Amino acid sequence: MINFVMPDLYPASAEIFILVMACVLLLVDLFAGKGRRWLAYLMAQLTLAGCFGITFITMDGQGVTTFSNMFVDDLFADFLKLALYPAVAIMLVYSRAYLAARNLDRGEFYLLVLFATLGMMVMISASHFVTVYLGLELLALSMYALVAIDRDSVRATEAAMKYFVLGSMASGLLLYGMSMVYGAVGTLEIAEMGQRIALGGGNKTVLVFGLVFVIAGLAFKLGVVPFHMWIPDVYHGAPTAVTLLLGSAPKLAAFAITLRVLVTGLAELAEHWQVMLMILAALSIALGNLAAIAQRNLKRMLAYSAISHMGFMLLGVLSGIVGGDPRFTLNAYSSAMFYAIAYVLMSLGAFGMILLLSRAGFEAEDIDDFKGLNRRSPWFAAIMMILMFSMAGVPFFVGFFAKFAVLQAVVAANQVWLAVFAVLFSLVGAFYYLRVVKVMYFDAPTDTAPIEAPRDMRILLSINGLAVAFVGLLPEGVLKYSIYATYTFLLGS
Repeated sequence: MINFVMPDLYPASAEIFILVMACVLLLVDLFAGKGRRWLAYLMAQLTLAGCFGITFITMDGQGVTTFSNMFVDDLFADFLKLALYPAVAIMLVYSRAYLAARNLDRGEFYLLVLFATLGMMVMISASHFVTVYLGLELLALSMYALVAIDRDSVRATEAAMKYFVLGSMASGLLLYGMSMVYGAVGTLEIAEMGQRIALGGGNKTVLVFGLVFVIAGLAFKLGVVPFHMWIPDVYHGAPTAVTLLLGSAPKLAAFAITLRVLVTGLAELAEHWQVMLMILAALSIALGNLAAIAQRNLKRMLAYSAISHMGFMLLGVLSGIVGGDPRFTLNAYSSAMFYAIAYVLMSLGAFGMILLLSRAGFEAEDIDDFKGLNRRSPWFAAIMMILMFSMAGVPFFVGFFAKFAVLQAVVAANQVWLAVFAVLFSLVGAFYYLRVVKVMYFDAPTDTAPIEAPRDMRILLSINGLAVAFVGLLPEGVLKYSIYATYTFLLGS
């Protein structure tokens, strides 16, 4: 006789809420008809607001596991989710006019966005390899469909096919690595896995081989070299609204599972994965910045930029445990978390500017499309300049402080050469960001059409740009919560 124990559903309240609301949205959209497409948008925004409220209310700082220790609700997860919901909500605001102009503002778009958000939430709270994989695949399948949502676009269909094939291969690598780790230690539960390895359990050779495949799968989700091949083509081929989602919120979820798997489960193998991450980070920073210089398409430029930024984030992760010494963990991991949040904020603004200048029949995705923007709209030219300066790491914007936080963690971990390497390639990267600023302020405009965008998008994009400047001047608030969330995560690891 099987004794079924009812799991505690309270820690997963937000996940249950978004799943129920996604099902409700599916039914409402079915009966609402084409004339009420605004209803799906409104329901998606209310769902995200509800998730934010539920997560905030249920947040008590205590780590709680449920579903047979497969799902964890701790401050680390709550903090990342509270950053995730606004990122997705902002994406929806920026995308609405763009989608409507291309007849893509259908209920299935908002439904897939909610399912992708659910996948990210599951990834952030995963404490078991099965949950990690479930969240990853829910996000990935939703993104495959979103990339191909413009069925009349050959470019989008091609991008979706590339993404699907390479994503499936990466999922296979990750699953194979997980199976090898399971075969070595006999458990799929991440925390239990860490304890067994610390006690000397498991075949070390099998574990290291499994670790290689796990890191390969995680590297694909982060989009770092040499698993970056899909990033430029998918960013370029997907509708810009989808690129905005792909280039922002999933980075938070990928950061969360990277930390949970490597720090909670495989910390005893740090001497091995630290070297792997060091190679991935160095190659990503170098190739990302060098390849971006040659790009004339802004979406492809931001794609290579994303590769270099994820390399920077990995610098924080690899600096946490050096030579078996865990003294640097809190400083390094909190810096990496701050960097991930800062990058999402900057990425939302940069792709939001592309959506702002796009209109029916015109994609403002080339750098030349920003020529003379200062003459057309001095305010939004200033916002774009703030975003580009921040991504380049110019003081005193949030991008500068994020890079500074990661680099001081690297130096504290006695990896000075790596910090110098990263700074040199950041200087190389400044070229292509400043080129966009030069085009906006010193070139004659090729397009004199007035910028038409909904008022809510204009206001939110302005706030987004100002937040990049404000958080850079006063980073203590976000950094303090990053340190506290990381501290509770390390206590529970």
